[in-house]
Amino acid sequence: MTNIAEIVQPSGILSQENADLLKSEITSLLEKKIKIILIDFQDVTFMTSAGIGALVATLKAVNAVEGKLYICSLSEQVKTVFELTRMERIFKPLRNRQEFEEKVLTEIS
Repeated sequence: MTNIAEIVQPSGILSQENADLLKSEITSLLEKKIKIILIDFQDVTFMTSAGIGALVATLKAVNAVEGKLYICSLSEQVKTVFELTRMERIFKPLRNRQEFEEKVLTEIS
C-alpha cells in the first residue's frame, strides 16, 4: 500500500528559487500517488510573491488529482503575508503538526 500523507518542510525565504524547489517536490509526491500533503512552514522566515504563486500552483496541482493540501506552523511574518493577501481564507492554516495529526490523519486512519 502506498503512503497517502507526506510532510514537506521548506526553510529560509520562500522566494523564486525555493518556490521552484517546493513545486518540484510536491509534483514528485503527486507522481507517487500521495494524496495528502502538509507543508510545514516552521523554518520559513519570509515569503515573496513567487512563494505565494508557488503555493497557488501547488494547490491547483493537488486539487487536480483530488488530493488535499494543508499548511501549518506559520511564523508571524509569513502569517502577515497570508493575511495581507487573504491567502488564509484559501489555505486555512493549522497551528502545527500536532493539529494536522489530530484533525486530518485521525480521520483517515
